Amino acid sequence: MATQTSIETRKPPAPAAPTREPRREGAVMNVFSHAFLWLWGLMVIIPVVWIVLSSFKTTREIAGDPLGLPAAPQWDNYASAWTNGNIGTYFINTLQVMVFSISGTMLLGAMAAYVLARYEFRGNRLVYFAFAGGMMFPVFLALFPLFKILDNVGMLNTYPGLILVYIAYSLPFTVFFLTAFFRTLPTGVAEAALIDGAGHYRLFFQVMLPMAKPGLIAITIFNIIGQWNQFLLPLVLMSDPEDAVISQGLANLALRQGYEGDQGALFAGTVLAMVPIFIAYVIFQRQIQAGLTAGAIK
Repeated sequence: MATQTSIETRKPPAPAAPTREPRREGAVMNVFSHAFLWLWGLMVIIPVVWIVLSSFKTTREIAGDPLGLPAAPQWDNYASAWTNGNIGTYFINTLQVMVFSISGTMLLGAMAAYVLARYEFRGNRLVYFAFAGGMMFPVFLALFPLFKILDNVGMLNTYPGLILVYIAYSLPFTVFFLTAFFRTLPTGVAEAALIDGAGHYRLFFQVMLPMAKPGLIAITIFNIIGQWNQFLLPLVLMSDPEDAVISQGLANLALRQGYEGDQGALFAGTVLAMVPIFIAYVIFQRQIQAGLTAGAIK
């Protein structure tokens, strides 16, 4: 009995009940993060809604009651922006440039990222960090060298010159993002394809690229947004107003409508410039989210 009593008295004390402080802290952080996201969303949505509403107003309504609703939708603002403001011409010019610049960026960026992610060779990390360092280089520091280079090779004020500059401008982020994405892809599929006799080119184009589809779609959308909104490069490298892209066209439209006093057409042109990017994001939003998530988790 004495032994049994001594053993019972030596039992460790029962663990204390866990406190609820971590849950409270998590709840507070959850409320704070949601409130911040709501605030950020309102800061983005309210100006967009205001621009859309203003595009249906007359100039007098915009000046007299900028926050009010339009008395009657002014669809003529869009027709004026498309024809008199030459937004249609700027759309076509931008599409001509971006079809080739986005294709070249994605092809070269995917090839470079695949090699850096899947092959070990001397200088691999050096090349990778050179691309990563390109994202930290301010583009305005390269404006004068780019201007002189394109002028010397006869490609200044030409679409091929602008396309090459767009590709070089977008490659660092593309390679940086896709390198991390290609590293997450399983190696077993690639090894099986090589055993079955697939060469390196066939392995890349028919096996690895389809597997990397979410990442490719995500980075393509980001490149489209970046090149669509690019203003400084075409402003310096393209001086002919007839060859202007959409960002230059909006600046020209703002200058022209400021003198003519047609503010409704100016807002309508801004809405027309936002619509393609908005549609592209709505269509591919799931692929963008899947690509970002897959690239962040290994």
